[in-house]
Amino acid sequence: MAEVKLTAELRTEFGKGAARRIRRADKVPAVLYGHGSDPQHITLPGHATLMALREHNALLSIEVDGKSQLALPKQIQRDPIKGFIEHVDLVMVRRGEKVTVDVTLHSEGETAPDTVAMWDRNDVAIEAEATNIPEGITISVEGLDVGAQIHASDLELPEGSTLAVDPDTLIVSVSAARSAAEEEEEAAAAEGEETEGEGEGEESGEDSESDDSES
Repeated sequence: MAEVKLTAELRTEFGKGAARRIRRADKVPAVLYGHGSDPQHITLPGHATLMALREHNALLSIEVDGKSQLALPKQIQRDPIKGFIEHVDLVMVRRGEKVTVDVTLHSEGETAPDTVAMWDRNDVAIEAEATNIPEGITISVEGLDVGAQIHASDLELPEGSTLAVDPDTLIVSVSAARSAAEEEEEAAAAEGEETEGEGEGEESGEDSESDDSES
């Protein structure tokens, strides 16, 4: 994965008010830490940071106070409504250093007719060099039939990467696809249970009103 260079500024103001002022200036408050060094509180350019962090496990080259430091995003806080970045925690890494990260899994191909692939998880933890983290791992489900399973040990990992989870961890299993009639029957049964529940609630409410009037 290519490095993304970002120029940062050291931050001297703290607190909610300072953070709001930073964001109004189209910048992002962040903290850079790791390797036993004191945390560095910095600000990053807003738009450039937003674009860089669209990539999972983005490798960042942070230039601050005339020095360059490689870092990986550890935690990203986003506004739940507008989606802009509110704060970023960055962990320092070195070239050649191995780190444990969650890598997104992608599928290719189609399972056998009348079957469906059930994903138990959408990512997997691996150990890889900080400067050679794969953008994702592709899993082929082409032609898999009912009962087929793919475990973590079946994944084709990039060279230099190793699993950081139990090899027996289930990733994908293949089941028979439900027919339209089965789906309709299940939906009707669920609707019947909801209707029955509402009726019970109404009856209990009538009893309650009766009790109140007696008292």
